[in-house]
Amino acid sequence: MHNYKELKIWQRSMLLVKQIYKLTETFSKEEIYGLVSQIRRCAVSIPSNIAEGAGRKNDAEFAYFLSIANGSSYELTTQLILSVELSLVISKIVQPVLDDLDGIQKMIFTLIEKHRKK
Repeated sequence: MHNYKELKIWQRSMLLVKQIYKLTETFSKEEIYGLVSQIRRCAVSIPSNIAEGAGRKNDAEFAYFLSIANGSSYELTTQLILSVELSLVISKIVQPVLDDLDGIQKMIFTLIEKHRKK
């Protein structure tokens, strides 16, 4: 078992969730139950799956939940790009979030590889 609260990837993804909530507050009200809800669920899924995997009994299970978190991060990337393409938010506001997501994806991949080799 790992102490997920000490993992930099969990800490960084928690900060991402806060960014996402602030970003989606600017979306139109008609998107509250559509894309906003989906974006927020994807964002929350990332640290949640990292935490759940960290609580599992072995490294293979941890790697499995990290891969779910990684999938959620790519889903979130797609939704943010779509938000720009639908003119719900401007690109220069989303780009720093996408950059953070890219860094998180790299960290998750590295951690998956580390735990698969054990």
